[in-house]
Amino acid sequence: MPDAAPDPYTIRDGEAHPPPKNLWARMKYLGPSIIVSGSIVGSGELILTSSLGAAAGFTLLWWMLLGCWSKSLVQAEISRYTIVSGDTYLRAINRIPGRIWKVSWPIWIGLIGFIPGIMGMGGIVGGAGQALHLLAPAVDARWATAGVALIAIIILNAGSYKWLERIMLALVMSFTATTLICAIAMQFTEFATTPAELLSGFTFNFPIEFAAIALAAYGYTGVNSGEIAAYTYWCIEKGYPSFLGAERDDPNWPSHARGWMKVLHTDVWLTLIILTCATLPYYILGAGVLNEMGERPSGPETIEVLSNMFTQTLGPWAVWLFGFGAFFILFSTVISGIGAGGRFIPDYLIEMGFFDRSNLAMRRACIRGYVTVIPIVGFLIYLWVENPLLLIMIGGLTVAVTTPIQTGCTIWLQARRMDQRIRPGMPARAGLWAIFLFQLSIAGFVAWFVVLKPNLP
Repeated sequence: MPDAAPDPYTIRDGEAHPPPKNLWARMKYLGPSIIVSGSIVGSGELILTSSLGAAAGFTLLWWMLLGCWSKSLVQAEISRYTIVSGDTYLRAINRIPGRIWKVSWPIWIGLIGFIPGIMGMGGIVGGAGQALHLLAPAVDARWATAGVALIAIIILNAGSYKWLERIMLALVMSFTATTLICAIAMQFTEFATTPAELLSGFTFNFPIEFAAIALAAYGYTGVNSGEIAAYTYWCIEKGYPSFLGAERDDPNWPSHARGWMKVLHTDVWLTLIILTCATLPYYILGAGVLNEMGERPSGPETIEVLSNMFTQTLGPWAVWLFGFGAFFILFSTVISGIGAGGRFIPDYLIEMGFFDRSNLAMRRACIRGYVTVIPIVGFLIYLWVENPLLLIMIGGLTVAVTTPIQTGCTIWLQARRMDQRIRPGMPARAGLWAIFLFQLSIAGFVAWFVVLKPNLP
């Protein structure tokens, strides 16, 4: 069982109260899904998903749906553990057997994956800068990217959880609605999607020539491993563990906790609905427009090429609509992704013994330092490699390799350390095992592909 002493970051005194009784009452407690959706519906959807559709046509539509839907159960179940136990995500992962120096081996894997993850963030920052350049061609894309980094630093240093939630809500609603409108408008043009084309996306073919971008898209589409981890921190800052309280001896506590699990699951379902509504239109637009035109996004022209999805369906004026939409999508990923990363860093230092988790002032200082430095690092990476698609593919492939580790840790934590009164039922546990085995095969495929097929596109 988890340690008796509660973490003051995860469980705050005096906030425990009964769970809402119905769906309408649960709505006021939703919110982590909105922030994490700002990261989910971003680079993976706009750049990777559209680029995969442009390359493969409708053939891999089934793969995109699998990427969207296969990880939400892991999101729900690792969050169940952290909320019930009062552990932060990294404190939970550090409970896995097998220590190297002071921390468990998955912690080291996460630190190794930090560098390609930051490269992916560099691609996202650069993509947002390219979107601004599309709107204002007189402004060089590099200067626009520098502006994106500066604005992100200001917002993240000034923002609290509630403020971030409001910003993400506006951005998520705006770009999701815009994309859906454009996908519907496509049906009234020469690029209209036919039922036969949609059905061809469910023949379950996997063309090896598109393996690199398909595997990267699986890693970044839907809730990737980093976003799943981030989601647990947003749940903490929303107050879910505090609402449960630290008292476990009350005979009514199990029903109390299960009531809050319904809130969690409603929030996870909201995440899934949002990301599906955003992912499918981008893939369909990429397959229906860019593939038909023979366009392939790449290099400094990535965002400009992607704008054809809007200009070819709505008219040349829609380059402005796309530019604003692309900027909001990618900028929301910058805000949400870097904001989440700031929550990981103090936990790494705490688990390695550099300071105590009761030191909330040091935790806040670490968060502020991270959200100030990383936008600058992302900008410098983009200056080094001015190819958002390549940078994001590197991040996506890394995520695809690390995902089964996260799922395996979730299975172990629920089996060995979870309060058995709140443990999920057999269908959920069987689902986690099925997802783990599938993700393990994906990780093996990525390793084989990188080592033996380095020259494939």
